[in-house]
Amino acid sequence: LANLARWHEKVRQTGFKAFNTTSRSIQNHYETILNYFDNRSTNASAESFNAKTKAFRTLFRGVKNVEFFLYRLTQLYA
Repeated sequence: LANLARWHEKVRQTGFKAFNTTSRSIQNHYETILNYFDNRSTNASAESFNAKTKAFRTLFRGVKNVEFFLYRLTQLYA
């Protein structure tokens, strides 16, 4: 925790523009980053499910029967 905060502060003070994106990401996701190291917990399964859903949607563009779409989605990925 302290090491990450110190590193982040040093990077911020250097003023390197290349680190601006990294710095913002750390600020925006600080709690989530620390949660991983505390609990070894990630949202990878949710991200995987979202990717599968997105891929499935691209295969079935223009589906008119939403009920059937949701049924097929649960049958394939649940």
